[in-house]
Amino acid sequence: MERHDLGAAVRLLREGADPAALGLSVGRRRVPGLRREELGELAGMSADYVRRVEQGRSHPSAAVVTAIARALRVGRADYERLSALAGYAAADGQVPSELGPGATRLLERFSDTPMIVTDAAMNVVAVNSGFLALEHWDLTGERWEWNVAWRIFCRPFAAFQQSDADATVHEGIQAAQLRTALLRYPDDASLAAMVDEMRTRSRRFDTLWRAPRPVAAYESSATFTQSDGDSVTLVGNLIAIPGDDLAAVMLTAAPGSRDAARLAEVVGASDGRAVVKVGQSGPG
Repeated sequence: MERHDLGAAVRLLREGADPAALGLSVGRRRVPGLRREELGELAGMSADYVRRVEQGRSHPSAAVVTAIARALRVGRADYERLSALAGYAAADGQVPSELGPGATRLLERFSDTPMIVTDAAMNVVAVNSGFLALEHWDLTGERWEWNVAWRIFCRPFAAFQQSDADATVHEGIQAAQLRTALLRYPDDASLAAMVDEMRTRSRRFDTLWRAPRPVAAYESSATFTQSDGDSVTLVGNLIAIPGDDLAAVMLTAAPGSRDAARLAEVVGASDGRAVVKVGQSGPG
C-alpha cells in the first residue's frame, strides 16, 4: 500500500468538500473544505486518526476507508480509488444511477446535441429533448426497456439501423460495458438477472460474453429514421463522467453535411426540457 498516496487523496477530497452540502455550518473558514475534526465527526473517528491517515502513518481498514468515503459523499470512482490505494476492493453493492450535477450540466449545455446519460450497466438515467426528437426509442413495456444493451441484443429498434461493421463495434462496446459492470457490482441482482436473460435470448450476446472482443474505440455510426420518413446518420461517442460512475452518449453529424442540416432541423423542432429523467415507466 502506498500510504502517502492514500493520505494525499484523502486530504485533497477533504479540502475539496463543500461543508454546506454535508450539512455543516459554513461560517468563517481560514481554509477551504472540511476541518479534520469535522471529517472525523462525520466518519466516526478522531481528528488525530484522520491526521495520521493523511500523513501516511496509519493503515486504515476497509471499513474505515468506506466510512471516510461516505462521510465525504464522494462518487463511486473516487471511492474505488481510495479503496485501491488502501489495498482493498471497493465494497460491492448496487449500480449507482443518481444523476449527478456533472451529468446534469452536460445535458443542459449541449441542448443542441442528442445525448443520453447511462449508468455503468447501460441503463438510461436521463436524456435531453434532442435525443427524444430522434423518435426511435419506442417503449416495449418490458422490464429492461430503458437499457441500451438489452435493446440492442433483445429488442432492436426498428428506426435504428447500422452497417455490419458498426453493429459489430456497437455490440462489442455493450458487452464489454456489461462485463465490467458485473465484475464491479457482483451483488446487483437486477444486473445479473438481465445478463442471464440476454444470454438466453440472444445468441450474439452469449457468444460475446463467452469470448469478448477487444474494444478499440467507443464510437459507432447509426441511421435514425423519423416519423416523416426522413433519416439522419449520426456518430455516437461514449464518454465517461468521472465521479458519478455514469457515461454520456453524444450523437453528432459530420460538420457541413446533409446530416448536420437534418439534425439541426430535427433538434430545432423539439421544445422539450433540457434534462428528462427516465425510468421503467418512461420519461418523467
